[in-house]
Amino acid sequence: MRAKTRAAVVASLSATALLTACGGGGGGDAGGGGSTGGGQGAGGGEIVARGCQPQNPLIGGDTGESCGHDIVELFTSTLYKYDPDTAEPKADIAESIETTDNTNFTVKIKPGYKFQDGTEVKAKNFVDAWNYTAYAPNAQYLSYFMEPIAGFADLQSEDPDGDGPQKGPKPKAAKMSGLKVVDDHTFTIKTTTPVSNLPVRLGYTAFAPQPDAFFKDPKTFADKPIGAGPYQVVSYEKGRQAVLQKFSGYSGQFGGKVDKITFRIYQDIEAAYNDLLAGNLDVADELPASALVAKKFQSDLPDRWAQKAYPAIQTIMFAPDKVSPDYANPKIRQAISMSIDRQKIINDQFDGARQPATGWGAPGTQGYAEGLCGEFCTYNPTKAKQLLAEAGGFKGKLTISYNADAAHKDWVTATCNSIRTALGVDCVAAPVTDFATFRDQIGGGKLKGMFRSGWIADYPHIENFLTPQYSTGGSSNDNKYSNPAFDKKLVEAGTLEGEASLKAYQDAEKMLATGMPSIPMWYYTAQIGWSEKMNNVKVNVASGRPDLLSATVK
Repeated sequence: MRAKTRAAVVASLSATALLTACGGGGGGDAGGGGSTGGGQGAGGGEIVARGCQPQNPLIGGDTGESCGHDIVELFTSTLYKYDPDTAEPKADIAESIETTDNTNFTVKIKPGYKFQDGTEVKAKNFVDAWNYTAYAPNAQYLSYFMEPIAGFADLQSEDPDGDGPQKGPKPKAAKMSGLKVVDDHTFTIKTTTPVSNLPVRLGYTAFAPQPDAFFKDPKTFADKPIGAGPYQVVSYEKGRQAVLQKFSGYSGQFGGKVDKITFRIYQDIEAAYNDLLAGNLDVADELPASALVAKKFQSDLPDRWAQKAYPAIQTIMFAPDKVSPDYANPKIRQAISMSIDRQKIINDQFDGARQPATGWGAPGTQGYAEGLCGEFCTYNPTKAKQLLAEAGGFKGKLTISYNADAAHKDWVTATCNSIRTALGVDCVAAPVTDFATFRDQIGGGKLKGMFRSGWIADYPHIENFLTPQYSTGGSSNDNKYSNPAFDKKLVEAGTLEGEASLKAYQDAEKMLATGMPSIPMWYYTAQIGWSEKMNNVKVNVASGRPDLLSATVK
């Protein structure tokens, strides 16, 4: 019988290989004044950070992209907090998590932890929130994260006519049998099969508790949400800004320094950069391609920039077969992948500050291994032409869509140029107004051809890159990819432990090369900048975003 897993041991579960996130992807720590951006600085003051339009309401179980997550992670707290320097999960609301079999878990939370409405965070607030997220009629974007919990299937129902006018039947149950409240500060989790990395997952905002007030009117609640985090939302105006202020009653150990943070929503990354240079923006989470060429940003922002690799990947996704049948042949997909000169695009568009992807996972996560895509992620125009010919060629024009409110136009255009040169098939970069519209079109099956897709680790484990995006029915499976052998291998990997588990996940990843649901492009290096009024700005290695909790005003 294995020893009990306590909080200190849980923290060590994700430590392996995480420190490598600081060294990959080209570029190292910050240049100029370093990642701290100068002296210590005092607390207080106000800052303006670049934001983008969230796709979904600001609810922990419904926000799965960075535009919304940047906000949600500041006003919520979870059982664990991922360390911004190492990505290790550190106990936040959790006092301990114990298990003897990786199937039955006992969670104890710290007493006295407060929501921003003054009510105490209790075990029922976790259980109720997770059940709400899992219950299919609530249509929460991150419901998938509850799937390992026993009884999840009973909360699901299937629309009888797909996305048609008929509604799905009412689920068999409204609560998962695998969650039980023991007392105000204790609850238990039972999973359907052993899940060795479950504690590592529980720092993600999908697992945030919700106050009792949430369940009275979730839709109205999302306009001014309440959490248990270091900041609280003062106002949220879609398309314009979200304003957060420091929560004076914050109970945790991960508080912020500045008094007020405003996320100003930009439609154009160049406009945001110009505002940064003019001092009208204080923190930029990404820089435009024009500033990366010849490292122009380093002279534009002397001592006010940082770059660091983090566990994230850029891919090009193929629309589902029923949406774009012309791309359905795996040989066409493999040919397109082999026609892309990743290193040249990285050199020309990012001044070398990316690392060509060789698989679907990312460095800095448990289980990452190089080269799992095999030859199909290697630039080879000759083999690419051969594969395209074997597939019968491609009629018409290839398209790669992207959201126009971020720095994607230049590299997508360069990618099309590489494909056109290697295959002799026309390719066009197709902009979509903003990220929210872009994601809505993808989710609605309206975006045809290919489209850019990025994935940042929700938690530092290879499984997070595979199951949501490529398992049958996965919450972020934009290609609708389905491979029963791949699904079976994922289940097997989850029942194993240690190196045996990681090896099984790697075996599953290799299977993706056969169907090629997406094209791995490169691993990310975050590049951020800040204004002259800022101190102590650094990249959070867990997310690649600016660590706004450590930032101070001079």
